[in-house]
Amino acid sequence: MSISADYLGMNLQIDDLDKENLAYFGHCADHTFHLQHCGSCDLYRYPPTTACPWCTSPDSTWKPVEGRGAVHSYSEVHHAIQPAFKAFTPYLILLVDLDTQNGKPTEHEALRVAGNLVTPDGNLAPPEMVARVGIGSRMRMVFKDAADGLAIPHWTIDEDAEQPANPWRYPQE
Repeated sequence: MSISADYLGMNLQIDDLDKENLAYFGHCADHTFHLQHCGSCDLYRYPPTTACPWCTSPDSTWKPVEGRGAVHSYSEVHHAIQPAFKAFTPYLILLVDLDTQNGKPTEHEALRVAGNLVTPDGNLAPPEMVARVGIGSRMRMVFKDAADGLAIPHWTIDEDAEQPANPWRYPQE
């Protein structure tokens, strides 16, 4: 069954044929983070796909994964293309290396999951929170409900984790 939602004034649609994303966002709707786990090579994968990117096997099961990790990279948006985001600038789009499977299948790889920086309740982060986050900041996943069967995974500062003293940030003007 397809899912439609409104998120910050934008229409989101996941069609019936997109079975992998329907399953992924179905787990997110339960506020649990699951990834596909390959039955052949024993590796997790993200984003959801029909076959393993490492061994090409179509065999996979959905398994719960801890949504914690460190910022690998980020983009700080000062000019929102989507009108709904204008009131929230600057905002961060984070690429987070999950703790799960970090350094596999090679030492330079990780499961990297993108998402916005948000407050613990799932609202886009205010400027003072944006200024605290940089490369290496420890994050945890939170979910923002958008519709029945659909929640958006985001990142918030993991207040229970040890944070780097000075996370690397792009020079500020």
